Amino acid sequence: MPATSSLPLLRSVAPRAWIVLVWWVSTLFTLLTTFRLPGETEPQKWQAAQLYRWDGLTTLVLSTVLVLCGARLLDRRPLRALTLLILASIGETTTIGVGELPMAQYLTPVLALYFIATTRPRRTAAIALAMGVGTLALYICVRLLCGWSVGMSAELAVALVTLVAWLLGGSVHQAREHARQLSARTARQAVTEERLRIAREMHDTVAHSIGIIALQAGAAARVATTQPEAAREAMQAVEATGRQTLAGLRRMLVALRAAEAGAESGAEAEEHDHGAGLADLDGLAAATTAAGVRVEVRRGGEPRQLPPDIELSAFRVIQESVTNVVRHSGSDACLVTLDYGRDALSVEVTDEGRGHGTATDTGFGLAGMRERVALLHGEFSAAPRPGGGFRVAARLPLPDALADTAPAVAR
Repeated sequence: MPATSSLPLLRSVAPRAWIVLVWWVSTLFTLLTTFRLPGETEPQKWQAAQLYRWDGLTTLVLSTVLVLCGARLLDRRPLRALTLLILASIGETTTIGVGELPMAQYLTPVLALYFIATTRPRRTAAIALAMGVGTLALYICVRLLCGWSVGMSAELAVALVTLVAWLLGGSVHQAREHARQLSARTARQAVTEERLRIAREMHDTVAHSIGIIALQAGAAARVATTQPEAAREAMQAVEATGRQTLAGLRRMLVALRAAEAGAESGAEAEEHDHGAGLADLDGLAAATTAAGVRVEVRRGGEPRQLPPDIELSAFRVIQESVTNVVRHSGSDACLVTLDYGRDALSVEVTDEGRGHGTATDTGFGLAGMRERVALLHGEFSAAPRPGGGFRVAARLPLPDALADTAPAVAR
């Protein structure tokens, strides 16, 4: 099971909890301003009524109830929640005797506006901004019509902070949408790459197996009357090869469905990716030799375990090359050479046939081999030999060699 990292502490707090916390902090700040703090002069009068009058305490309790209700509705009914929070701010402001909605009292609606812009569609966020800024304008207009004093400069500052909070929330919303789109695009690309990989695997497996089956069936047909035992052995080889091919196709189709659904586990993917390697080379040579085309394998250097992707690509290049010898060259033998170098694995397949091999193949043999090698930053060549026959060669650099050459390439 993959490990999942926990959210940071601040991000793990629900928006409703932030709303309640900010309300209590702003209320505490308002209550502290009714006292003479260190370094301040004695106030001429007590402006706030929350501490010493029943109507102030009642308004504070009712405003707190509105905040709690608004916090609960923020996730389900954001605009209704914002309305309750604005009413709570206005109610608390009426008890402190000021000419504007102060920042401390309006901080809770500003925070709610940020959360709405972060999580809600643009239309809902725009309506919330109109409610937040419109309330400030309406509050000033009402006080002007009543002939009361107005703190215009302080209200403009609150409006600016409200707009900034809305913009920040919209920016976070756009960043999340972009991340989701990028994640979906990456998932689609991964599925496409998996389909292409499976298509290459299917082409390599089916082409080789069908070539072997055709040779064995032809040999059985030629000796069916004169050598019944040899014909029976050839048909048994055809049956075995066919069963192996069907099993491989079944595994590939399962992987294709899993890739389409995005549900393939890491262990299954590793099994599909690393299902073949150079350890299977002798079996490939034996099966092809039994089908009538002798395959000689020569190994140079120090044979050792290589990364699975390099082993798989090398095996598929050899398999495709041998298949094309069987199908196109007209030769009865080919030579497979493996050279385990210090920094690279070199593969070469040669025959003495007609000299065109995959060059006239109407399938995707050459293109598939070239793509496999290119994905591993290797070198690939396939061409007729000057003295006759065909030669396929690939050089696959080992990971240590790639790491050593990466800084030079970057420079």
